[in-house]
Amino acid sequence: MKRLPGRLRPWPWFRRLPVVARLVLAVAVTMSLVLAGTAGLVYWRVQAALDRQLNDDLTTYRRSLDQAVRDEGQLPPGPSGSLRQVLDAQGRVLLSSDALRGRSLLTPAELDAAAHGATVRRDVGSLLPITSDTLRLQAGRVTAGGQGRIVVAAVRRGHRDEALRELLAQLALASGLTLIAASGVGYRTARAALRPVERYRGGAAGLADGAQNLRLDVPADRDDEITRLGHTLNHMLDRLAASAERERRFVADASHELRTPLTLMRAELDVALHRPRSAGELTETLRSVDTEVQRLIELSNALLDLEELGTAQHLSRAPTDLADLVGAAVAPHLRTAEREGRTVTVDTARASVDVDAQWLRPAIGNLLDNALRHGAGTVRLTATVHEDVLRLCVTDEGTGFPPEFLPRAFDRFARAEASRTGGGSGLGLAFVQAVAAAHGGTARAEDTGRGASVVLVLPC
Repeated sequence: MKRLPGRLRPWPWFRRLPVVARLVLAVAVTMSLVLAGTAGLVYWRVQAALDRQLNDDLTTYRRSLDQAVRDEGQLPPGPSGSLRQVLDAQGRVLLSSDALRGRSLLTPAELDAAAHGATVRRDVGSLLPITSDTLRLQAGRVTAGGQGRIVVAAVRRGHRDEALRELLAQLALASGLTLIAASGVGYRTARAALRPVERYRGGAAGLADGAQNLRLDVPADRDDEITRLGHTLNHMLDRLAASAERERRFVADASHELRTPLTLMRAELDVALHRPRSAGELTETLRSVDTEVQRLIELSNALLDLEELGTAQHLSRAPTDLADLVGAAVAPHLRTAEREGRTVTVDTARASVDVDAQWLRPAIGNLLDNALRHGAGTVRLTATVHEDVLRLCVTDEGTGFPPEFLPRAFDRFARAEASRTGGGSGLGLAFVQAVAAAHGGTARAEDTGRGASVVLVLPC
């Protein structure tokens, strides 16, 4: 079914206005309606009070005229500026105020209605525009001496109309000033409310222009929609900064660590091409190059794994048997330990843990590889579960971590001086810490005095 653009986008001109202009216009329209309703109510109440007083005076005056006509006596004087008139059934003027000069106040239709017993009420002249001789009259039939008479009483509306016109002017002035004040307050309030948004926009624009370490100034003593927006933007900026920092570190680490094997490969190939080589020498050169290529592959895989862990939003947690998980991680290292004449012991609790085995298994393998590569003696792995917390501990009987190395043991490419000439890329413990952080846990390295110890604590 075809959609109607007009139904989806009412008032397109309004949507094109700035937000402040739309807010001020909405306030002005709303206040106009409220003021108009209030002014109308006040005007109606005052008009009703004035009309009630005027009608009471007119009714009293007419009753006194009716009584005087019935008694065939002298007509009494009425309120200041009042008029009176007595007509017969044919409309001839019998008695009249001097100001009327014999002119009938009733139209033929009104005269006929009054002759048939109806009470006639009518205003002469209008409130606006201003007219002279504004009256309110009331007429009715009276019997005097067996003859029908039409008695007309009229009072002037000048004071009533003047009061209403003054009221209209005062209401218009007060409403106009109130509308201007409300619009001004609405404008200043909208500007003040949107000023942080504009500041946040400027900050985001600065980030787009290449600003570094950008943080939005969000008040700490407030908790409204604007401050929550600021905290959300700061969180987003932190994520962007962390992403940029990971990218920078990835490029820097990769360029730093890849340079050495690539340089060695280039040197081996240059030597091989510099002069004729025997088959044995070429084979040895190829083996050396193959070793460096394998090192490049392992280094690239480790960097990519770290990057994937750093950017993953959620782990694929699943119930996993702890003994099977640890057994699968330990198995590849048993032959290495046997070849070096060392022992790997495992003490695992019988439990099911909610972890991502895809990442935790290689993390345990890295701990074992690190202990076998840089430690000595028996390698012990214990895995316990207590109150939904998994604790993994790998210890060895070597010389332990140098004291100056412990604070940076989990940094990328961090290696103790004594192990710099050995194998490894320095990414093993960094990977372990990344896995722990992704699970919401922690990793720490300790020197027990009888060797090194690395502990993982993970909620499960």
